[in-house]
Amino acid sequence: MDQKTPTSQPAGNRADNPAGNKQRQSGRWKLFAVIAVCAAPMIASYFTYYVIKPQSRNNYGALLDPRDYPVPELGSTTLDGKPATLGDYKGKWLMVQADGGDCEKACQDKLFEMRQLRLMQGKEMERVERVWLITDDQPLPTMVMREYDGTRLLRVKPALLKAWLPTEAGTSAADHIYLIDPLGHLMMRFPKDADPSKVKKDLSKLLRASAIG
Repeated sequence: MDQKTPTSQPAGNRADNPAGNKQRQSGRWKLFAVIAVCAAPMIASYFTYYVIKPQSRNNYGALLDPRDYPVPELGSTTLDGKPATLGDYKGKWLMVQADGGDCEKACQDKLFEMRQLRLMQGKEMERVERVWLITDDQPLPTMVMREYDGTRLLRVKPALLKAWLPTEAGTSAADHIYLIDPLGHLMMRFPKDADPSKVKKDLSKLLRASAIG
């Protein structure tokens, strides 16, 4: 019986082909380079705000360590009782206030300030959402809902909210406006009766410096 001579493998398909290996390695490095370029702005922003904290930084709001305040489960729902969370707005900067559903003058003042602060960001305002965390089951005033249409409304469990939000001495969470970053961390608290022009300055600096959100 005739024996067949084994067919030799083409040089281009051999595992030890130096030219082929070099081409594959070059392709991998190009892919890594593209990924690094795309990720660099987000990495730089995260490192700047959450790792480097120069003492000379001049903030009006109290800068919180975001690693200490990830957004917890707050038992939150929409006004019609459907489950919803702050995580639904991840990827945006969130200005947050907490108050009861009756929303008296101090509550309305904060809603007004958040609306105006967002508008004052100009072309950057789409990066910012306004959120009202409602701490009871009281019905919301119709006029307030109309006046501040566009504010995200979530009812939350007050005990869970209180355990999460840090306050200044002698104040409650209802006295403050808070800022959550696009990665879902509480990172700034503004003082009671805050100066809107100074809050605007802080928010504008964050938006300019950050490539996330």
